[in-house]
Amino acid sequence: MEPLGATTVFLAVCVSCLLFLSAWRKMSGSGKLPPGPVAFPIIGNTLQLNTRNLPQSIQELSVKYGPVFTIYLGSLRVVVLYGQEALKEALIDQADEFSGRGKLALADKVIKGGGTFLTTLKQLRRFALTTLRNFGMGKKSVEERIQEEARFLIARLRNTHERPFDPTIPLTHAVSNIICSIVFGDRFDYEDQKFLTIINLTQENNELLRSFLAQLYNFFPTLMDYIPGPHQLLIKNAEEFERFVLERVKMHKESLDLSCPRDFIDAFLIKMEQERQNSQSEFNTDNLVRSTLDLFLAGTGTSSTTLRYALLILLKYPEIEGTVQTHTILNLGEMRGLHDRSHMPYTDAVIHEVQRTANIVPIGVPHAVTRDTHFREYIIPKGTTIFPALQSVLHDSREFPKPEQFNPGHFLDENGAFRKSDFFIPFSAGKRICVGEGLARMEIFLILTTILQNFTLKPLVDPKDIDITLVTSFVSNRPKPYQLCVLPR
Repeated sequence: MEPLGATTVFLAVCVSCLLFLSAWRKMSGSGKLPPGPVAFPIIGNTLQLNTRNLPQSIQELSVKYGPVFTIYLGSLRVVVLYGQEALKEALIDQADEFSGRGKLALADKVIKGGGTFLTTLKQLRRFALTTLRNFGMGKKSVEERIQEEARFLIARLRNTHERPFDPTIPLTHAVSNIICSIVFGDRFDYEDQKFLTIINLTQENNELLRSFLAQLYNFFPTLMDYIPGPHQLLIKNAEEFERFVLERVKMHKESLDLSCPRDFIDAFLIKMEQERQNSQSEFNTDNLVRSTLDLFLAGTGTSSTTLRYALLILLKYPEIEGTVQTHTILNLGEMRGLHDRSHMPYTDAVIHEVQRTANIVPIGVPHAVTRDTHFREYIIPKGTTIFPALQSVLHDSREFPKPEQFNPGHFLDENGAFRKSDFFIPFSAGKRICVGEGLARMEIFLILTTILQNFTLKPLVDPKDIDITLVTSFVSNRPKPYQLCVLPR
């Protein structure tokens, strides 16, 4: 990339100024916004926020400004909702008003403003939900695809021959292959070069999203477009992934049977054919590619990270691992399927507690208000981005005593039966709850229980010395790298 010229930088700064002033003028004439720290022209609240740990900054600001407050990411106005009451009032009681798709500049750039997980388009969301719930996708159900991949994962883990290994790669490959099976119709061999290419692109982009310069893009997108850095590689990787998906779409078109969809792409192509006469239809090739990109970026990272954290927790607390294994074998013997979860309250509680404490996306996926919205004593202008701070609910001490501690008892009643909680919202809540919730819940349960049926986990250090502290970036959490051994049962 050519070096920045003084004129280019000056023009970029001017454009950013104009955008901020425009937003400020709109804000001033739209009623009373929630309070918040003083925002400066161009930079907004950049100096007051920890760009490497935004959830921490949000927690600190909530102490001063309360459960509803306003911040600026550069020129982007964001209203933060903090605490169970505020999130419930907004996402459930006023679901229509808060159902818009919020903005994060880098995500918009990567997926070019579309996709099923982030889109505001109700048709696409409804289609994705239906498809991921096993309808219109051929002979194999989603559960069968997960179970098939779990068996391949077990074979791979056996090949470690009790030697230490980092679980990141096998878990990522397994979860990604499940998505490949759903989207492309079949899984890939773990050594397949095309499979490894898309995995590497996905993993690299997940890492790049955590970088400092990539996060600055969310504050100053106009300026950062002209600055070299990891955000530019992230965009390049997304374009390469898009080319791969387009190749697959072409192959599907050539062998498509309208009466027998094999996978997500087939189901989408059939829907495109059904709406061919509708010039306003959102079912087009661009949205098919974006939806596929969403599935990989959103699905692969969150589920594999949750599973990795789950194994780390079980290494830290071998007594919990032993109880889950005993519970699983006594109740089931050989695992039959997802329907067995209702007979396994302790295991279900452990998995819920893993998701609660992992808190993979602590501030949730951004929402937006669909019109000027009265919320409590404030007026939030149409289009304002909303950050629902999921962490504030998942770590609420009123519902989860000593919320920083890992305790499956948070989800068990006095009789040992599983206890549901309205505060358990790792997938958000309301009309914009994560489209992939059902898929993720199936993956985590089936893969984790299959591993524990086949192996005993062995740490490389004394369990009391295992560090389960999460590494936090701008908007996500993950466990620190670690290794383990698996001993066949």
